[in-house]
Amino acid sequence: MSKLIMKKEGLSDLPGFHCPTGYRLRPFQPDDERNWEDLIRYSFTREVKFAEKIGDHVPFYTDRLLFICRGDQPVATAAAWERADGEDHSWYLHMVGVLPEYSGKGLGYAVSLAALHKVREAGGESVLLETDDFRLPAIRIYMKLGFQPLHTDESHPERWERILREV
Repeated sequence: MSKLIMKKEGLSDLPGFHCPTGYRLRPFQPDDERNWEDLIRYSFTREVKFAEKIGDHVPFYTDRLLFICRGDQPVATAAAWERADGEDHSWYLHMVGVLPEYSGKGLGYAVSLAALHKVREAGGESVLLETDDFRLPAIRIYMKLGFQPLHTDESHPERWERILREV
């Protein structure tokens, strides 16, 4: 089944970023590959290798791969992913994940918003993301941030209609 696509046009209306109390935002640091893989494994319930998903893609800007930490422990992540394919210059909100025991605390929203601020700082004007039908809490966050569903596959209108009834 194809991924669902959402798009946010325009970033001038972003609310200010405030990290939730008791947490701190930081960029990727040397040796964070394992932290990222652990966080993604627990939040996505599947193995994703850093090198394959992030590290082997050029350019990789460490300041655009963000973590929200509780103490020194990364508990949420998101990337402001720049993708230049020939003439198509696109930005993605990429690999948003929160450890299950920290879900419902506003961290997914916060780390996604921080990533959107990075896109705006870099001159981006619109952002795409891919998600799955069952990620209803994430879709709620994306809609709160101003993302709208795109229909890029014949299955999307029906799937979005069902999802929008549930969120």
